[in-house]
Amino acid sequence: MGLLERLAPHLPYMRRYARALTGEQAAGDAYVRAALEALAAGERTLSPQFTPRVALYHVFHTIWDATGARLETADLEPQDASRRLMRIAPRSRQAFLLTALEGFSTSEAGQILGATSTEIEVLIAEAQAEIDAELATQVLIIEDEPVIAADIEALVRELGHQVLDVAATRAEAVDAVARATPGLVLADIQLADGSSGIDAVKDILGRYDVPVIFITAFPERLLTGERPEPTFLITKPFQPETVKAAIGQALFFHPGRRKAAA
Repeated sequence: MGLLERLAPHLPYMRRYARALTGEQAAGDAYVRAALEALAAGERTLSPQFTPRVALYHVFHTIWDATGARLETADLEPQDASRRLMRIAPRSRQAFLLTALEGFSTSEAGQILGATSTEIEVLIAEAQAEIDAELATQVLIIEDEPVIAADIEALVRELGHQVLDVAATRAEAVDAVARATPGLVLADIQLADGSSGIDAVKDILGRYDVPVIFITAFPERLLTGERPEPTFLITKPFQPETVKAAIGQALFFHPGRRKAAA
């Protein structure tokens, strides 16, 4: 089995991570592509002392560090994602995403970043404090399973947000946004009446520029490179901390968030 074939199962998730880290899919993909090109050319190698996934992310970060992680551009408005992104030190942002979004342990994150577990914990706390200071909005939940919907609603309220509505179908979701504009959408894919959460999100994004997080048992329907943008993806069954982290990142990075929450 070739190198790229062995790494293929991890690539959709590293694209997700790179997008969250940079605040933009195109920029994130550029780092992923550079890492793969370096591996294919033999300029970088996967460390045999790490698991394949940890080793891949480690190579990604050697590329990130080598380029200086320069994400800012001259024409950004002060509220834009990349400008807000730069307020958080890159190391803190990386540690937070690696553990909360990608599910690495603090030890694995330390291997990726070349730090101790204690140092990773400090970095995570610093990033969380910065992110929490940026957040406050109304959230639309599109979920047809009452127990899961209640769990998500509790997480949303715990983070200090308001729940705009809980919709179980595409039609209910469209009706909800007709009454009020959400600042964030959390959506399942397969809904109660057989309608699609993807279609509901397309309807919403056709009218409003809001961040979207899909929470689904069918991630393969979204990991195609053709999903509605902007989105984050969480697979069911989910960990509460993963949902909290994704909410923080989606709101923090989305350039239209302040307008929607105003």
